[in-house]
Amino acid sequence: MNTNQVNQGTIENGGEDSVAVLTPPLSLDCESGTDYRAPNLLHRILALLKNVRPGSDLTRFSLPPIFNIPKSQLQCYGESVYCVNSDMLTKCANGETPLERFISVVAWTISTLRPLMFGVAPYNPILGETHHVSRGNLNVLLEQVSHHPPVTALHATNEKDKIEMTWCQYAIPKFYGTSIETQVLGKRQLKLLNNGETYVMNSPNLVIKFLPVPDVEWLGNVTVRCQETGLEAELCFKGTSFLGRRGNYRSIKGKILSSMKTIYEISGHWDRTVTIKDISNGKMTVIYRAKDVISAMKTPVVKDVKA
Repeated sequence: MNTNQVNQGTIENGGEDSVAVLTPPLSLDCESGTDYRAPNLLHRILALLKNVRPGSDLTRFSLPPIFNIPKSQLQCYGESVYCVNSDMLTKCANGETPLERFISVVAWTISTLRPLMFGVAPYNPILGETHHVSRGNLNVLLEQVSHHPPVTALHATNEKDKIEMTWCQYAIPKFYGTSIETQVLGKRQLKLLNNGETYVMNSPNLVIKFLPVPDVEWLGNVTVRCQETGLEAELCFKGTSFLGRRGNYRSIKGKILSSMKTIYEISGHWDRTVTIKDISNGKMTVIYRAKDVISAMKTPVVKDVKA
C-alpha cells in the first residue's frame, strides 16, 4: 500500500474489504497525546513486572494489548526515515564538500530520534511482515526477518539523488528494577552514490524509567563514520539524573574528528536545537532544529488502497 507519507496498517474485514487505519506519526506534537495512554498506567506496568528479576531478558515477555499503540514496530522504524517536514536526506547528497555532507549526515542521524510516550509500546510485527512506503522520490521497505532476537531490516532508495540506505537492527530489553534498558544493536548504513561515500552509524539505547520519575529516554554513545573520507563523529545522548534533575534532559554532546583531531564540538538537545562549534575560529552553526523537522506533521493519506 502506497501513501503520500505512510500506510499505518490495515484491518481485514470479512476477508474481502480492507480498511486503512491511519494514525499520526510520532513527533514532538504527538508525544503528549492521550489517545494511547492506559488508565493507572504505572500501577499496571509495575504489576506486570513484579515477577521479573533484575537483569532478565524481556525479548519473550508478552505485553497485553491495552499497552499497545495502534502501530507496529516496523512503522515506528520507518517513520523515522520518511515522516519529516524537512528533507534531511537530500541535503546530505547536495553538500558541496565531504565535510558539508558529513555534517548533514550527522544532523540526519539526530533527526531519526522521536520522543516516545511512557508506558505504551508498538505492536510486535509478525515474522515476514512488511511495511512499504513511497513518498516523492523516496521508497522504503521494512521487513521483520526474525523474532528471537527480533530483527528488523530496512532498505530505502532515492533514485533522483542517488541515495541508498540499509538498516539491520535488533533490540534486547532487560529489566533493572527501576528501569528497562533496551540495547539497539546492529548497524545503519547510508550511501551517497554520486559521491562514492558510505556512512555507518549505530543507535542509542532506549531506556524506560519507572522511578523516581516515569519517562522514556534515548541514552548512550553513537558513532558516525565515513569510510572514504575518514571523518568521524562521536555523540553522547544524556538524560535526567536518578534524582530527576533535568539539566541534561535529551541533551547531546560530541565532536567531529578529522585524522583523529577534533575540528568541531557538538552540543544541544535532540528535541530542540543542535549546534556545532568550529574549533579553529569559535563560529557556532545550527545544524538541526527539531521543530522544523519533526513537529506539526500531518496524518498520512492513502493514495492507493490496492497496492
